[in-house]
Amino acid sequence: MLGDQIKKLRCARLLSQVDLGRKVGVSKQCISNWENNNIMPSVDMLINLASFFGCSTDYILEMEEGPRYYLEVDSLNESQVQAILHVCEEFRKINDKEQSS
Repeated sequence: MLGDQIKKLRCARLLSQVDLGRKVGVSKQCISNWENNNIMPSVDMLINLASFFGCSTDYILEMEEGPRYYLEVDSLNESQVQAILHVCEEFRKINDKEQSS
């Protein structure tokens, strides 16, 4: 459920409900209500949460299997971005080899 996803993402970042509320501009009570599935965040807040956690709204809504993370690379130059992409590709190759073994 949506509340479980929000709690899982929050806990993975070692944030309290108060901390997350401060980061996204809502109260602790609001975070608690979301996590307990008492109320749902607005579409705008869902987008803010996805941006904060660096994942897609589909992941928060459990519409995709695994998280897809997005990295902010605006402050990096092209060679730094390419280096990150290269590292990601190397990890994919390692995972593919492990899964085929």
